[in-house]
Amino acid sequence: MPNRMLKFVDLSQQMPEKRKALARRADFDEIYKRFETRGAAEQAGRCSQCGIPYCQTHCPLHNNIPDWLLLTAEDRIEEAYEVAAETNTLPEICGRICPQDRLCEGNCVIEQAGHGTVTIGSVETYITETAFDNGWVEPIAPPRELEASIGIIGAGPAGFAAAERLRRRGYQVEIYDRYDRPGGLLVYGIPNFKLEKDIVQRRADWLTDGGVTFHLNVDVGRDISLAELREKHDAVLIATGVYVSRDFAMPGSGLDNIVQALDYLTASNHKGLGKQLATFDDGALDAAGKNVTVIGGGDTAMDCVRTAVRQGARSVKCLYRRDQENMPGSRREVEHAIEEGVEFVWLSAPEAFLGDGAVSAVRAQRMRLGVPDASGRQSPQPIEDASYTIDVDLVIKSLGFDPEDLPALFDETGLTVTRWGTVRVDWSTMMTALDGVYAAGDIVRGASLVVWAIRDGRDAADAIHRALAQRQQDQDLAMAS
Repeated sequence: MPNRMLKFVDLSQQMPEKRKALARRADFDEIYKRFETRGAAEQAGRCSQCGIPYCQTHCPLHNNIPDWLLLTAEDRIEEAYEVAAETNTLPEICGRICPQDRLCEGNCVIEQAGHGTVTIGSVETYITETAFDNGWVEPIAPPRELEASIGIIGAGPAGFAAAERLRRRGYQVEIYDRYDRPGGLLVYGIPNFKLEKDIVQRRADWLTDGGVTFHLNVDVGRDISLAELREKHDAVLIATGVYVSRDFAMPGSGLDNIVQALDYLTASNHKGLGKQLATFDDGALDAAGKNVTVIGGGDTAMDCVRTAVRQGARSVKCLYRRDQENMPGSRREVEHAIEEGVEFVWLSAPEAFLGDGAVSAVRAQRMRLGVPDASGRQSPQPIEDASYTIDVDLVIKSLGFDPEDLPALFDETGLTVTRWGTVRVDWSTMMTALDGVYAAGDIVRGASLVVWAIRDGRDAADAIHRALAQRQQDQDLAMAS
């Protein structure tokens, strides 16, 4: 077979076809089309198959990226999917929403050499969608069934990942979630133009077909206690994510039409799912016809500005206290937003909200960048006498997320937390201060990426298996003696 790799020298980087910005603004459909077979093979063939694959080492899951790129270039897609699925429970989702420009693609060797990165995320999506199309994604079929059961609190990516890993070993797995659909923020936080909801539901159905049981509309701490779950299951995994929106106090904060990002995005996604929602229908969480300002510079802020555009906002601004180079979010997402008509107001921080009853303007302070802070980014510092106002009808705060008070919510004072409110675990075992209770994902590490939640979920599942296997071994030895 001829060598189909190392094509980066004479083949330029090419993403899948991207819909025109004007068309994208009119709906919530995904903005990229899928690769055709030839395009995927050609782009995968640009991989240099380097001795030290930095794409792999900079992926939290350490996906075997060079291997499945090689298999794609050779049109061995079923094998490529098997390799991709071995390390990643949700490759079709990571291919769509991972910030590849900060992870695998950003560290690609040929990208660093100036040839343009391999389009890893798009190839990953192509591989998995092709696998689904051809029926290669079969339900989980463990070699034997075990009596031990695990209860998972949270049907987000960490919960999905742990459930898959445990179910493959034969454990009885039950997932409890407060919402009416599995997926967590994959469903209610991320807009359709990045991740269509049937993609998430398809993976949930796959888990169900493999023997995982979902208990939806079950709020742990209200409908069932953590103590009851511990009594029912041999182990419990907390994978709730973080949902408390960060906020700041400043003059005018109590005015109407100042909302939190998660409330805004959840309302939009509810409407996208065909649900009636009073706070959207009465206009409070609908950007149509309004001058919108989003405060923040992360990926959630990008989701908000791009959602506002699609809802028909009159204008959309993103107010960020640093410059574009120091934004925490995906640069690719910023580019998409600019193409769609979002105006970025760099080096500006809100100083006060103005209005009579409802917000009508934001008074902003111009900033300059000083020395780098603990994160490595330059610290923003205000410029004296450099304030100005922005006319606005709707302000959306996107300042990040913190954990809920789980010890109070679960009525379990023995569940210890860090000074940030995240659940404290022994990272070597992923166990909390409560025996047999584990935790994974954002509730442990703070608001982070989906790919890190998947990694934590898989690690927690492995830790649970080791503990239960050891317990079973000890019981067998005791009976034998």
